[in-house]
Amino acid sequence: MMTEPAAFDTHKFIKRLTENGFTEQQAEVLADEHVNLLNSNLATKADMEKFGRTTTVDMEKFQQAIQADLEKFKQEVKADLEKFGRTTTVDMEKFQQATKADTEKFKQEVKADLEKFQQATKADTEKFKQEVKADLEKFQQAIQADMEKLRQETKADIEKLRLATEAKIEATKVELLKWLLGALVAQAGLIVALIKLF
Repeated sequence: MMTEPAAFDTHKFIKRLTENGFTEQQAEVLADEHVNLLNSNLATKADMEKFGRTTTVDMEKFQQAIQADLEKFKQEVKADLEKFGRTTTVDMEKFQQATKADTEKFKQEVKADLEKFQQATKADTEKFKQEVKADLEKFQQAIQADMEKLRQETKADIEKLRLATEAKIEATKVELLKWLLGALVAQAGLIVALIKLF
């Protein structure tokens, strides 16, 4: 029985990413991908359980059909025995032995076929599980690679923004110093003019 999956809080996930340097759009994309990954994992598990249930139902139907055939065979043998009940004791014993041998042979053949079917079903189920596991691992690796690439790109963008901001601040400082120097020169000129005037 499959356990109920834990709820994924996309709001909390996005908030945590934005607090650690991601833009809101980047965080939303990552959250959507994470939800899709969880949903695909759950769908895969559900498919595997459905496959297992279907195999079990098919096995039960196969076994029921075999039992029905055996019962029918027994009834036919019984009818034949009753029909030939008037034959000699020797002939009856030979017939019973032959019937018993045929029945045993039929049971062995059915048992062998059933074992082959079970082994083939088990092998197919295991192969399917391994393929699903491999696909999930590839998908997870791809997601991790994409997230790492996104982190590196985001880090580079932040560094570029920091350098650009520092350059703008430095340029502003230079402009401010020029303006202050110009203002001081103007004040000095004004003071000199006032001194000359008085």
